[in-house]
Amino acid sequence: MRPRIGLSIMLLETRREAIIDLATEGDRLGYDGFFMPEAWGHDMTVLLAEAAVRTTRIMLGTGIIGIWNRSAATIAMAAATLHAISGGRFVLGLGASTPQLAEGLHDTPFEPPVPRMRQMVTQIRALLRGERIPLAVTTSARALKLNVQPAPTLPIHIAALGDAMTRLAGELADAWAPFLYPWSQLATGVERLREGATRGGHPDRLPEIHPCVPTVVAATDAKAREGAAWFVSFFVTTGTFYRDSLIRQGYGKVVEAVLEANAPKFTGAVPADADELLEQLIVYGTPREARRRLGRWHEAGANFPTLLLRPDLTPDDRALVLETFRPMLRSA
Repeated sequence: MRPRIGLSIMLLETRREAIIDLATEGDRLGYDGFFMPEAWGHDMTVLLAEAAVRTTRIMLGTGIIGIWNRSAATIAMAAATLHAISGGRFVLGLGASTPQLAEGLHDTPFEPPVPRMRQMVTQIRALLRGERIPLAVTTSARALKLNVQPAPTLPIHIAALGDAMTRLAGELADAWAPFLYPWSQLATGVERLREGATRGGHPDRLPEIHPCVPTVVAATDAKAREGAAWFVSFFVTTGTFYRDSLIRQGYGKVVEAVLEANAPKFTGAVPADADELLEQLIVYGTPREARRRLGRWHEAGANFPTLLLRPDLTPDDRALVLETFRPMLRSA
């Protein structure tokens, strides 16, 4: 079986047509999936419905919806609807999101996310099976079920970086979708997945591994490195979530080098002594080098990496990225 490759675009992309065009081009060129994150911009369930009616074969998914953004019922309704519109091509990606988004946008307290994720997945799966929701808060109420066609086989993916959430993905999810996660550490993640699968009573059935990987393709190595450095410095310096994850995994010294290079003002720089982060986290380079770097993810155990493109790409820049990986899509 040839390697599967998905597409996504960074949440800073606000051009609706650019998002939909990526889905339709990916569908036409043979990419396997199109997964979109949701933060403070477009409602991605609505855009994915538009993508569903403008594509024919590509898998469509949320990558990811935060578990504080909606109730389990509204997520299940959206998932069942998108499943029907797309002819069964929709997958539901869930993640913890961040305290800033939960509290600063949705006016919802950010609490320990693992119990919330367990509750959400349990309730969503029950509703998608056509059952009444297992109430967790208003337990004296009469539990309801959805008045739509059940979708019991609809896949649920969990985005996880920490050990506890990764174990939960192993226990409950169909796929594990880490972001900004070093490719050489995937085996450690699989150990946590196996622990969760054992806890869930299915030690031999592990979730697939669907990492989301920032991707930069350019005509020269220098230009590609510049784009890769921007990705790493953006996520290391914006908030502490991804920074802390990398520090826990042993990259504290190079993370500190990136922070120093971007203080007091963000420059998008990664110094040469922090190149390890570029190599571990980003697919980048000229077309040949980018394909080589993506190949390392498949070799490390990724079943279905998703390429996260930069925002505001020109049509020519987008075409260069999409054409770069077509030989891998055609390979046996």
